[in-house]
Order: sequence, then structure tokens, then C-alpha cells
Amino acid sequence: MDKIPSFHIDSAHVKSAEDVFKELGTSHEGLTHGEAEVRLELHGPNELKEGKRITVLGRIWEQLKNPMLIVLLAAGIISGALGGHLLDMIIILSVVAINVAMGVIQEGKAERALEALKAMSSPTAKVRRSGSRHVIPASEVVPGDIVELEAGDYVCADMRLVEAASLKIEEAALTGESVPVEKSAGLLDNADAVIGDRVNMAYYGTAVVYGRGVGVVTSTGMNTEMGKIAASIAGAEETRTPIQRKLSELSKVLSFIILGICILIFALTLIKEGTSELLDTFLLSVSLAVAAIPEGLAAVVTIVMAMGVQRMASKNAIIRKLPAVETLGSTQVICTDKTGTLTQNRMTVMQTYTDGEFRSSDSPLGSATSELLVEALAFCNDAVESSDENGKPVFLGDPTETALLAFASKKGYNLRSRLAAAPRVLEFPFDSARKLMSTFHSHGGKYIHYVKGAPDVLLGRCSRIILNNEIVALSDELRGQIEEANNKMASNALRVLAAAMNIHDELPATADEAENDLVFLGLAGMIDPARPEVKAAVDVCTRAGMRPIMITGDHKTTAVAIAKELGILKEGQLAITGAELDKISDDEFISTVDRYSVYARVAPEHKVRIVDAWQKRGKICSMTGDGVNDAPALKKADIGVGMGITGTDVTKNVADMVLTDDNFATIIVAVEEGRKIYSNIRKCIQYLLSANLSEVLSIFVATLLGHHLLHTIHILWINLVTDTFPALALGVEKAEKDVMDHPPRDSKEGIFAGGLGISVAYQGVILSLLTLAAFFIGLSSSKEAASTMAFCTLTFAQMLHSLNVRSLDKSIFTIGLLSNRLIIYASAISIILTFAIVQIPGVNGVFRLTALNGLQWFQVFLLSSAIVPAVELIKYVMKRVSKGK
Repeated sequence: MDKIPSFHIDSAHVKSAEDVFKELGTSHEGLTHGEAEVRLELHGPNELKEGKRITVLGRIWEQLKNPMLIVLLAAGIISGALGGHLLDMIIILSVVAINVAMGVIQEGKAERALEALKAMSSPTAKVRRSGSRHVIPASEVVPGDIVELEAGDYVCADMRLVEAASLKIEEAALTGESVPVEKSAGLLDNADAVIGDRVNMAYYGTAVVYGRGVGVVTSTGMNTEMGKIAASIAGAEETRTPIQRKLSELSKVLSFIILGICILIFALTLIKEGTSELLDTFLLSVSLAVAAIPEGLAAVVTIVMAMGVQRMASKNAIIRKLPAVETLGSTQVICTDKTGTLTQNRMTVMQTYTDGEFRSSDSPLGSATSELLVEALAFCNDAVESSDENGKPVFLGDPTETALLAFASKKGYNLRSRLAAAPRVLEFPFDSARKLMSTFHSHGGKYIHYVKGAPDVLLGRCSRIILNNEIVALSDELRGQIEEANNKMASNALRVLAAAMNIHDELPATADEAENDLVFLGLAGMIDPARPEVKAAVDVCTRAGMRPIMITGDHKTTAVAIAKELGILKEGQLAITGAELDKISDDEFISTVDRYSVYARVAPEHKVRIVDAWQKRGKICSMTGDGVNDAPALKKADIGVGMGITGTDVTKNVADMVLTDDNFATIIVAVEEGRKIYSNIRKCIQYLLSANLSEVLSIFVATLLGHHLLHTIHILWINLVTDTFPALALGVEKAEKDVMDHPPRDSKEGIFAGGLGISVAYQGVILSLLTLAAFFIGLSSSKEAASTMAFCTLTFAQMLHSLNVRSLDKSIFTIGLLSNRLIIYASAISIILTFAIVQIPGVNGVFRLTALNGLQWFQVFLLSSAIVPAVELIKYVMKRVSKGK
């Protein structure tokens, strides 16, 4: 290139397209791939810069700036410098460093997981490169690229329009104007025109709502008008889900309570022992606060969510907005499109009618008339037969016509050889006025004329019929039989086409002249069949307390038939058309919305009304959509579901979740995964809070009774080995078998609903009682043995307790003791390490522990293991009481 174009062009709206092309070194053919690569390297990716990323040092500081942790570090250093506890200081610093490192690693994992999710739903752009159209990531668009725009696209960069056909762009995100702007490619003469008046420009971040256009990119990334706005906004917006906000609030409340208890423990110890143990007591109180305050709970929840969302992406459901994960578990109504979502989006011939008989598409043709019908449907057809890479036939064209060719191919009809023998020489294309299509084929000096179209219209043009290989007059009785057959097929939701033929000596001049006095051949009924997996998904949906609703632009008869087949339309429920819905007032519709399970012949605006009615009935509602006009309904719904294959960019960007396979069954998979994620988060909460409660209660009660239960290093060790890994292992717990046998969770319920609060309380108390029991048993030997036994019992019991919380109400033997191997590994490693620091000479002295004998270890294992049967028994009793109620 002679000249490297600038990053952006000022005042492109007052320059001609040719001047812009020249200045950018491009043309209508677009850039070459080589030029595009050079410009991408020069200009950087076409992205808005995010808020300043937190460095590793920044993350370390975020971990360290916890006031209680700073106090602990300061106290540890002072104790080492003044009190002679140099070893204590080293251990405290080491444990804090390990905790900080683990926190930094966790945050890094969460950030990478969220970045991966963001990449999954990144937008694309249609650009011309060397005269060919290519779909590329929007981030790779460069100045000088020629971009094609059509309804449903997001504008990927600032560009000067060079073509505009009925193009309208919604620029509210940039200008605040809600009315779409009609665009043109002409030259403007006002250099001072504000953005909203620059009708020959399209801007980054706006949405094409109508028409099509072509533009040459003038600015990318931070040089766009949207980029200038982004540059003025400091920091990146943090997406926090409702449960994360609730946990932050809970952590604050618990922090004050725990700090109060720690201060009380410090005060009681000071009163009892005076100032002789002042530093040790202060260190213990601060370390207890550090261990017990659940400041890491929100981080664990974020990681669990991120891991779950990545699993959902592998199952064809991409979560674009993290709060959607929680909402999925509360979804009560699923409003879904029919075509492509419930059905295969592939018309298929199901039945034919010839010689007065119905034949399944799987049955042999059976007669010469049936063979003629197949030929008529294949000849009078504009679809094209091709082959895929495996040599299998592929049919391209209108869905109805490809269905007819597929049917002919299934019957062994060789279209290519037949057309070679009787080539098409004339056609009268289908039009909505005639509702017919005619083709003429030269064969043996004659012209074979085939017609297909609407049965009622075509039957009126026929005077004869082929019946058992004979052409006979089409009597009123035969006409009545055909009409009855047509009605029967239509009532089964089949789309019915009729076919007829004639033979001419000369080609006719007009369709009106040709399409009369025809010979009737038969009927073909086709349907877009339901996806085979959807019926089972609908059954699961219903069992899970969710209401599936079908919304389609198709005819009511077809919609009802598919809905009944899938189990969406049940006894006592109704189907309604958009026209009928328009006659119902809003108040009446809100009060009766639960009567309707099928909406047919609806417009996109009806979807908003349906969602609104369900929401006003207090229901959590999801809505699927693919077109630009579906975007308001998706935005209105509690969960907007965009289609990844057929969906427009606008719809995908508005959606909370995108289905990469456009399949209803995937929605149910996502709901199940969402319920599992929420359930696992509650398990993490239950485990961490019950464990923290046990530590606080044990030390508080021991202090009240005049005993020094544990040392600072003990609390820090327990916090290190029992908190993080078991909680993360609980985050990948498999879904319980009956997760979809329960009604949706109430979106207004608190974190501790459903017995979680009671479970945290009684489990914390049991863990504390077991720890205190170990302490008092050990006192018969020595204070050191008592403290060591209490330390080991509390550590082991917490690790074993992680098995209990794998289900709130089910036995661990029911769900499978070894079905979550991560928890087994985490528990085993922690128990082995703890055993090692107790028994290895020299090491136990560092940790202020003493080696235990065989009987003491037996007592420790007996007490720590008791948490499992104790919780199992209480679960059983609570379940029986619940059943009795």
C-alpha cells in the first residue's frame, strides 16, 4: 500500500462515497485479506476498551485490605517482635499468604470463565473481502471494510453508507431518539449536522430494524462515536446477580455478629486470665473473626456460577447475562415459537391421496396414478437437488418444494434423468392471485403440462380425473370425495397441495388459457414435524411445574395439532388467534391468560402482551424469539431466549440466553442446569456457614466455661484446609434425580428458605458439641492433648460434614457416597495433612499440637465421624415430619 489510511475520517457525512473510498484506500469490492490483516495489526481490534483490568498485585491487595486480616498480620508481627513468638509469626504469615494466593487464583479463574462466556456470544459482521462476502467476528472489522447490513444486524462500526434500500436504524443507544432513523446514501452539505441528522452514516452499537444497506467503515473501536462516550466513563460495570447481592448483605450482618462474639471472647478471657495471655487472646479473637466472617462466600458463588454456565454452553445454551442463571430456577411459564424450536423447520410429505385412497408416505406408491402424482410434484418445482460431502442428496429452495423433491427421491424417482427426457420449456410461476404454478415439458412432439397449487382452486379448474389408470369425467360425487379427503388431511394439520396435468399440442400463451380443463391427479399432505426429543422435554417441563405455551404465526389448525401431539395443549385448555386476542380487553386477558396454551397467527407485538399478562399474574416468564420485532418481547420477559441459528443479532443481543441449536429441549436442559447451579450454591452456603458457626460456638462456649480451646494457628489451619476446596467440590455436585420433580423456586424467597437456615443452625451446633466433647475427653490427659483432640475433631468433622450437605434432605447413601469424587479427594488430602502435622515430631510443636495415642485417635475419629449419622438421622426425622404434614 502506498499510504496507510488514518484511524478514522472526520466529517465523512459531507464527503462523497468515492472520496471516502479514496481516502480509505478501498473500493466496492472491499479490502484484500492481506490489507485487512495489516490494518487490524495497525488499528487494533474493533472493540471498546473495558475498564482497567485488575493486575495480580491489585488482586493481592484486594485480598489483603480486609481490615481484620490487616489486624491479624500486624498482631502476628508484633507478637514475633516483642513476645518471642517468632515461629507463630512465620506460621501466621505463611497461612495468610497461602489464603491470599488461593483467593487470587480463584478470582483469576472466575474472570477467565466469564471472559470465555463473553467470547461465546460475540457479534459477527458481513464484510466484502476481494469481492466475496465473508462473515467474520466484529472485532476483526477494520477501517476501509465494506460491510453489508440487513434487518436484525447490529452496526459493528461507524460507517459511511454507500447503499440504502428502505434502510431504518434505531439509534436510541447513541442519540436517545426511540424512533428509527430512515437512512440514505446521498451527500449531506451541513458539516455541523448533529449525529441524529447524519442520515448517510451508521454508527457502532445501533441496530438495523428494517431494509438493507452497504457501508464503508470509517472508524472502529474507541474512535467511533460510541467509543468516545465509553472513554468518558470510568471503570467497568460489574454484573452482580441477586444472590450475590444478598450474600454481600448477609456477610456484612454476620460480620458484625461475629465481631461482637469475638470481642466478647476477648473480654471474658481478659477478665479470667488478666493480661498474661493478652497477645495470644487478641490473636485468637482476630483469627477467629478472619476465619468465621464469610467474606469469600460471594467469590465461591461466582466461580460455581461461572463453571455451571460453561457447562450450559456445552449443552447449546449460552448465558449472556449472569442473573439469568438464578431466574432459570424460578421460571414458571415458557413461551416458545413453533417453527424450528418445537418442530424441525423441515417440511415433510406425510400422506398422499390418489385413486380414492389415502397412502402413508412410507407406503409403496401402488399405482400409475401415484407415480404421475410424484412426477407432477417433482417437475412442477423450482427446488434444486444437490449433494453433501458424503454424497447424500441435499435439496435447496423453498421448504415446501424441497419437501416434495425429498418425497420423490425417497420413492426412488430419478428427477435428473426424467428432466433430460422431458426438459422444461415454459413455466407460469406461482402467484398469490392464481394460487397455482404450471410447468411445460417437451416430450415426443407434445407438451406435458403439470400444475400444483391450492386444492380448492385447482379442483375448480379440473374437468377430468385419472382413476385406476383411466381418465374419467370428474363427477360431483368424485369432486365431493376429493373435497372430503382435503378436509380430512387439513384437520390433521397437514398442509395440502393438489396436482393435475394436461397434454398440449402447442404451448399456450397465458396461464389463464392453459390452466383449465385439467386432469386431476391427487393430493399431497405435508407438515413440519415435531422434533422427536421435544415431547419428552414438554413432559419434563410439566412435571417440573412449568407451563409451556406455543406462540406461532402458523394457522390455528396446524398449531393445535402439533400442540396436542407434544402435550402442550391439554384437556380444558384453549387455542386462540391473534385476531381473537385483539378483541379481548387487557383486564379480561390478564384474568383469563391461564386458559390459553396455543396462540396462532400472532404478530410479534402480541408476544409482549402475552408476557405482560403472565407477569401481572405474578409468574416468572421466558420468551423465545428470532426476528427483530421479537426483541421487545424478549426484553420484557424475565428470561429472553434468542435463537442462535435463525436469530438476528438484535435478538441475540437483547436475549439473556441464546440457544445454539434453536431447540425447545435445550431450554429445559438449561432450566435443569439453572436449578442445579442454584441448589449447589445453597449447598456451598450451608457448608461454609455451618462450619464457621461451629468454630465460633466452640470457642465461645469453651471461653464461657473458662477454657482456652484453640490457638490462633489452629483456627487459621482449619480455615485453610476446610473452606475452599470442599465448597468448590460442592459447586460441581451432580443434579439430584428429582431436581425437575419440584415446582419452580419462588423468586422472592430468601437464601435460608426451604429449611436451609434450620440446617445451618443445627449442624453448626452438632459440630460444636462434638468438638467440645473431644476437648473435655482430652482434658483427662493434658490441656495440650485436649486442644489437639478438639482441633482434629473440628477439622475432620467439617470435612466429613461436606458429605452431608450434598443434599438438604436425602441420605448420602441414596445419592451415592462416591458419586462426587472431588469431595472425597479434598477431604482425604485435608485429613492426611492434619494427621501429619499432629504426629510428625517437631512439626507438631510448631503448630502447638501434641502427638496423640491410639485411643485418642480412635476417640477423635469416632466423634468426628458422628456428624454423618447425626445429620442423617435428623434428615430422616424431618422428612417424616414433612410427609406427615
